[in-house]
Amino acid sequence: MTLVEPPAQFLKRPDGTRLAYRHLQGEGAILVFLPGYMSDMQGGKAQALAAWAEAQNRPMLRLDYSGCGESDGEFESGTLDVWRDDVCAVIAAVVTGPVILIGSSMGGWLMLLVAQALGDQVKALVGIAAAPDFTDWDFDAADKAILQDKGRIERPSDYGYDAMVITHDFWKSGQDNRQLTGPIALDCPVRLIHGQQDPDVPWEISLKLAAAFCSADVQTLLVKDGDHRLSRDQDIALLIDVVAKL
Repeated sequence: MTLVEPPAQFLKRPDGTRLAYRHLQGEGAILVFLPGYMSDMQGGKAQALAAWAEAQNRPMLRLDYSGCGESDGEFESGTLDVWRDDVCAVIAAVVTGPVILIGSSMGGWLMLLVAQALGDQVKALVGIAAAPDFTDWDFDAADKAILQDKGRIERPSDYGYDAMVITHDFWKSGQDNRQLTGPIALDCPVRLIHGQQDPDVPWEISLKLAAAFCSADVQTLLVKDGDHRLSRDQDIALLIDVVAKL
């Protein structure tokens, strides 16, 4: 399947920041893809899903958070709250019917926050190596001391990006939006896909997340030889199969 890439459209926030998105028309609930940290809507999984959606006449919305990809803004101004509101604003401007949220890595955390904001409009969730609360379990005392002292921390990236910068404001927003501290009051179907060779997000996080949902319709799919990105052909095929069945 080859995607006929539509040009980006833009939604202007009240502060003038333009948020980039691409919207495929189709029938049924709209798929909304939420990229990971320092990623954007042109990633392999997002494009593969869009190509499938186009071929199947399914609607899909891809977007870039402010400071990411083709959107305006400074990346280091982004927080979970800012990016959640970006997603909700684009959905409100573009979508009128039910949505299926698909979140990759940090996008899987945002997926939960957006679902809680949208309520019954969300018909299903699909997490790909979802990373809720990573500001909690992935930061030790030394990391927190650097954040307090310098206001930011830099980590090397294994995925071809520049160094991964995490600001104190982002870290604080993470601590304020933790999800694994109690029940998650979402009752829609949930599918969580996680590679057991993931070096960045322990696959056990998906098990904790599955247990936290109030929904009874929750399935966790563990890929024994899968990495964090889950971008191999067989991983993409699994993702599409999961989405198609929803």
